[in-house]
Amino acid sequence: MKVFPAIDIKNGKVVRLTKGEFDSEKIYNENPINQAEIFKNAGFKNLHIIDLDGALEGQLVNLNVIKNIIDKYSFNLEVGGGVRNESSVSKLIDIGVNKVILGTAAVKDKNFLKLCCKRFPDQIALALDVRKKYIAISGWKDQTALNALDFLQSVENFGISRIVYTDIDRDGTHLGPNLEDSYLVANKINIPLVISGGVGSIQDVYKISNKNIEGVIVGKAIYENKINLDELSRVK
Repeated sequence: MKVFPAIDIKNGKVVRLTKGEFDSEKIYNENPINQAEIFKNAGFKNLHIIDLDGALEGQLVNLNVIKNIIDKYSFNLEVGGGVRNESSVSKLIDIGVNKVILGTAAVKDKNFLKLCCKRFPDQIALALDVRKKYIAISGWKDQTALNALDFLQSVENFGISRIVYTDIDRDGTHLGPNLEDSYLVANKINIPLVISGGVGSIQDVYKISNKNIEGVIVGKAIYENKINLDELSRVK
């Protein structure tokens, strides 16, 4: 199983939110590149980056920071936040991003998602940010009436390479990931799924036992020193 340490970038700094609320922002590192170096030195091969400024503004904001991380370290990198058009997807892929995460734009326009999957095969991930089984968009600020599983079933044959499934109510809480809903989606949709939201201990990571789960994203638990980085980097 792949472990993705998370770097969320806002105002050029590494931050974490709780349940997606921007007024809960806490700064953990003034320099995202320094944080990426910490993860690299700990032995991680994968990295999850979200441009929170981009998610709020609807366009890429921290592209140069992301490029600097790619230039310095050889991560398998997935990036999201503010990717609302094909030009933004292309810019990220051109600088070496392995998977571009589409969220708001893909939910609002399934044809856009389909076109990106066709143009950039095996490089498009779909982020589903979910509250009580329903999708939220625009940096989690706008709640929709779209059931996450119903939406996924409608786009399953588009060529999506990965689903990033975040339970917003668990995010940043250390209460453990929502395995029940994550497994439900993983078992019904034939697309690799990465769990996000709620990991609070190394035991939470070890509990993930579904063969359809590709990996897990770990954020606040790292920054709050609830998980030992060296042990986490050895998870298989």
